[in-house]
Amino acid sequence: MPGNLHIRNLDDDLIARLKRRATRHGRSTEAEHREILRQALAHEEEPAFDKLAADLRKLTERHKQTDSERLLREGRDER
Repeated sequence: MPGNLHIRNLDDDLIARLKRRATRHGRSTEAEHREILRQALAHEEEPAFDKLAADLRKLTERHKQTDSERLLREGRDER
């Protein structure tokens, strides 16, 4: 599903450079923006779930963990 992206507070010089680049490539400025984003993200790999899970475990290893079963039981008892 197509969406919109609005970028605020760009330097005037950057805007002018983007417009010149679009002209050189024979595209509208908006089409040039889309192409720049496509190219920038083309080789970016999404991390695997296992990597994300390992990173999360590493981030939370020093924090006390509460067993989810206990939390569910406490929630039911409060009703």
